[in-house]
Amino acid sequence: MEIEIKTIPTYQVAFIPMKGSYQQIPETLGKIVGWLMAKNVEIQMPVYGVYYNSPMEVSEEELEWEVGAAFIGELKSENDMKIKKVPQHEAVSTVFKGPYGDAASIYMDLIQYAAKEGYHIAGPVLESYLNSPDEVPESELLTEVQFPVAKE
Repeated sequence: MEIEIKTIPTYQVAFIPMKGSYQQIPETLGKIVGWLMAKNVEIQMPVYGVYYNSPMEVSEEELEWEVGAAFIGELKSENDMKIKKVPQHEAVSTVFKGPYGDAASIYMDLIQYAAKEGYHIAGPVLESYLNSPDEVPESELLTEVQFPVAKE
């Protein structure tokens, strides 16, 4: 597993802030991608999820997360669909291979690597889903895992 500190350029996303079970992720992502397609903007793959707390810390009903997709074009927030610009930032990053639910097993490796390199974690984890369970077996799924970091 190759871990690196990299610069993430500014980008904009359409996303839906959510609370509750992660079982809602596929349907929510489908809603976002469908909305973006209907708006006729250029969707930038991969889709992503940001996780603000952990199932090890809170009950399933209290899980807070968002899923979304980057895009090129001009859109405004509508109802539960939100638009935001993510500023350029540094992130500690690696690609995990295997079931989506197992990606959290490498979080500590990223946190330790960042500390060793003189960085601290500066925000919630982001997982970018690089391929789809519709296309490859679960064992071949690729998830880029990133934590935003800042110099100590």
